[in-house]
Amino acid sequence: MGKRRLEDAIQKIDHPIEVTYRSFELDPKMNREVKENMYEKLASKYGMSIEQAKANTQNMVEMANEVGLDYQMDTLILTNTFDAHRLTMFAKEHGLMTEMTERILHAYFTESKHIGDHETLTDLAAEVGLDREAVSQMLASDDMADAVRADEKEGQQIGVNGVPFYLINKKYALTGAQPTELFVQALEQVIAEEEESNA
Repeated sequence: MGKRRLEDAIQKIDHPIEVTYRSFELDPKMNREVKENMYEKLASKYGMSIEQAKANTQNMVEMANEVGLDYQMDTLILTNTFDAHRLTMFAKEHGLMTEMTERILHAYFTESKHIGDHETLTDLAAEVGLDREAVSQMLASDDMADAVRADEKEGQQIGVNGVPFYLINKKYALTGAQPTELFVQALEQVIAEEEESNA
């Protein structure tokens, strides 16, 4: 959702902007196979009822709808996302990080695909143009694990402790689901400062 709002803001600004995605796991200790659904997990984690968890989640679903996203929280499959992050790093080496990130997010939030499952990840990778066999071999190994850990460590060093988190030009941080207008203002401010310092 935050990603979509950022993309909308970038479209409103006539200036080249490069977006880099970073690795961040909400729950690194989560198993690949999780029996609980989203509502049960939230209720357990935050000490609330299933009804409260559903109500809180519904707010997020409605916010996602406003930016054209179709979140299917009732059927979403919870899983450990480390391998999905490894795949994204692998895609980055092949110039397809943006496409891979978008495809994984859509598979997870909208299509209720199991993004911890290697076969699912391999299928998604092939869809964006990565070599199926190379992806399968990478996922079966520990390849890209160090790259993900290094990326996460770098995120911690700049203060990332939740998502969404945006760092603009390595000095302006925005957190949470901010409105598109706030992204526009922040980006315009950074561009104006850059132009001043280059003048």
